[in-house]
Amino acid sequence: MLPSGVHFKNHAEELRFLRTGPQRAAFVALLACLALLPMVASAYVIGLVITVAITIVAVAGLQITVGMAGLLNLGQSAFVGVGAFAAAGLYANYGVPMIPAILLAGLASGVISIVFSLPAIRIRGLYLALTTIAAQVVFPVVVLRLPAAWFGGSAGIGIDRVQLFGVAMETPARFYFIAVIVMIAMLVIAFNLQRSHVGLAFRAIRDNDIASSVLGVQLGRYKIMAFFAGAVFAGVAGGLYAFYIRYVTTDQFTIWLSIWYLGMLIVGGLNGPLGAILGTLAVTALQEIIHWGGNRMMAAMPQLSGGVIFSVTNVVLGAAIIYMLIREPNGLNHRWRVLKSAYRIWPYPRA
Repeated sequence: MLPSGVHFKNHAEELRFLRTGPQRAAFVALLACLALLPMVASAYVIGLVITVAITIVAVAGLQITVGMAGLLNLGQSAFVGVGAFAAAGLYANYGVPMIPAILLAGLASGVISIVFSLPAIRIRGLYLALTTIAAQVVFPVVVLRLPAAWFGGSAGIGIDRVQLFGVAMETPARFYFIAVIVMIAMLVIAFNLQRSHVGLAFRAIRDNDIASSVLGVQLGRYKIMAFFAGAVFAGVAGGLYAFYIRYVTTDQFTIWLSIWYLGMLIVGGLNGPLGAILGTLAVTALQEIIHWGGNRMMAAMPQLSGGVIFSVTNVVLGAAIIYMLIREPNGLNHRWRVLKSAYRIWPYPRA
């Protein structure tokens, strides 16, 4: 539902995401806030925003595979890990500059994902999820078996000095702009992919793969493309993570991280890239609130351990995901659309 008087002269205008003046003004204001944030925020807040930006890229890739194409993927963390090791290896061992290393990391994850996407041609649902778990299981085994000169083996691989165009990215404030710019670029791709003919084919497969095949959609081709696109996003996120943390090991990319990526997408909503943004922000905010309360409790009761707070965090976040599945299965994205529609027709009641 759009404001009264808004009309479109062609279909391309109707497909735009920023279709009104206030929407475009709000987007420009958001970009201005992101640009000014490092000047007023603490180092902790800047680091948190960088982490959120990296996570949004990974979850946006999962939205392409799971939300847009309807192919359940429980191995997104493994593809993030492939990107992280690829970027770190290219930069540390071969001197590839940071931006090309991040792009090649995305390509490496995409190519690896093709191997695990082949079963999607024949199976779907729970059985497909099991095959993606295989990627999560195989990933650390392969990395640890490769020559230590490539990725460091069990010790992992480190990056001594991160530079971009000769400028050292040693502080979070400097790396912040790289993470945010890459996030915005990947989100632009995700939003435009949704309204492209490829995105329409993905959604047709999600709604009814048999009917879409009858209409001429090549199921095998587009399912592989969906996995490839989602893994490219994961690889880019992994490359950003490697240059931000500057030390990569297989222990950082577990199946639990894949589950939390999926949980963030469920909370935000599967129907669009905006769900990846809202879900990541909501879950991260909830985590920060729990950690803040946990730190206060540990200060008041020293007998409590960090493991208790970690367990409480998992329980609360799991309960939040279950609540969203029961009360709002379409996620925060749907609720945001409902609120916009209610605002536009206020004070008249909704039908």
